[in-house]
Order: sequence, then structure tokens, then C-alpha cells
Amino acid sequence: MDKLHAALLIAVVALVTAALRFLPFLIFGQNKKTPPLVTYLGQVLPYAIMGMLVVYCLKDITLSAAPFGIPEAVGCAIVVLLHVWKRNTLLSIGVGTVCYMLLVQFVF
Repeated sequence: MDKLHAALLIAVVALVTAALRFLPFLIFGQNKKTPPLVTYLGQVLPYAIMGMLVVYCLKDITLSAAPFGIPEAVGCAIVVLLHVWKRNTLLSIGVGTVCYMLLVQFVF
């Protein structure tokens, strides 16, 4: 019964995911113009989501106890500096994350 339940659950998740991926193409076909609200949301939401992720990642920092947020600050600084220098989001986030993890595991 557990295998059947897992298989059904995976099938439902796959169908919902596929439906969400194809729905915009069905609603806004090739001949239909995308509404201005949808275009606006497509421009602003990626930045808003990244901002929310940054806030979520930094919300539990304790500045009054060791390590005083130093690994997080160094990781954020590396991400910002590397992104300003190279303009590559994947590179800057990846290197910043690796540096943060190395600091947390081996230094602090």
C-alpha cells in the first residue's frame, strides 16, 4: 500500500507541475498579447523573491553571540563583490555559499 501511495503521490505532483508549466502557453497563446500586469510581475518578482530569500537566510543571525554573524557577512560580501565584478549570478551565489560553508565548518 505504501508503494502505491508513493506512486500516486509522485504522479499527482508530476501532473500538477506539468499543468503549471503548460498553463501560461494555453492561456496566452501565440496570437494573444500578454497582459501588462503579467509582464510587470515577470520583471519584478525575480528581484522580490531573491530579496525574500536573503532576508530569510539572514533572519536568525545572533550579533550578541559568537560568531557574531561574521560567516554570513563574509559570504554576503563575497556574493556582492563577485557579482559586481563578474555579473554572473550563478557564480557569485555558488562561490559565496561555498565560502560560507567553509567558514562555518572549519573556522567558526
